[in-house]
Amino acid sequence: MARVVVWHVPVTVTGRTTSLRLFRLRDGRRCAVGFSSAGALAELLGPEQAAVELGEPALRALTAPLGVEELVLDPRLVAAPVVPPAVAPAVPPTAARADGPGGPSTADGAARPGAGRPTTRSGARLQRR
Repeated sequence: MARVVVWHVPVTVTGRTTSLRLFRLRDGRRCAVGFSSAGALAELLGPEQAAVELGEPALRALTAPLGVEELVLDPRLVAAPVVPPAVAPAVPPTAARADGPGGPSTADGAARPGAGRPTTRSGARLQRR
C-alpha cells in the first residue's frame, strides 16, 4: 500500500465555512499550495494562517472542479518586499490670528476652523495626495 504524504494546506475560515486558499503563479494561472510542515506554512504565511492536513489526491480532487491543475509544494515568496509608504511632511502650525487665514479664533486664542474647511483631531497629520 502506497504511503500518502500529508500536506499542510492554507484555508480561509468564515463562520462555519472552510475553503481552500488559492494562489497565482507568475504567469497568472491559479494554483493550490501545500507545505511539508506546519512550521514552513507559518514561516511564509504567518502563524495566524489557518490550515488543514490533506493528501495530494484529496487536494487534487478539491481543486480539479475549479480548473486548478497546478500544485506547489513548499513555495517560496517571490513578491518584492513591502516598503512602508513615505510619511508626508508635517504641516507647520500657523499662528492663530483673529479672522486670519485659519479663520476666527476662540477666546483662548486657539484657531477655529474656517467655514467649509475640514477639521482634524488633535495630533493628526494631513496627507497630500
